[in-house]
Amino acid sequence: MFTFIKAQAVSLTASLIDFLITVLIVELLHCWYVWGTIAGTIAGGVTYFSLGRVWVFAAVEKKMLPQVSRYLLVWIGYLLLNASCVFLITRYGEANYIVSKVCVSILLGISYNYGLQKKFVFK
Repeated sequence: MFTFIKAQAVSLTASLIDFLITVLIVELLHCWYVWGTIAGTIAGGVTYFSLGRVWVFAAVEKKMLPQVSRYLLVWIGYLLLNASCVFLITRYGEANYIVSKVCVSILLGISYNYGLQKKFVFK
């Protein structure tokens, strides 16, 4: 249970970085919200891997390259799901991109990320 709580704290931190980058790119640089979503997801992914490896799953004694490889596999799936769902909800649901991103992030964080990180990436 403590691992789950730590994972959620790291997920929140990574999400804050993700959202900050997304909003900065969209609002300050006036880029398309999907590009902002992708850039934010990259920044959040790097944050999550770094903190997850060291603090959440205490997996620093294991070889990093296999972890990075497994993480990239999971993360690419997450990136594709995230960007696609944000696009679909924003475009066809006529929602604000930030609302779409929040909804998608929560859904994927619960249904996709934690289990794969724990049982596959940092096992």
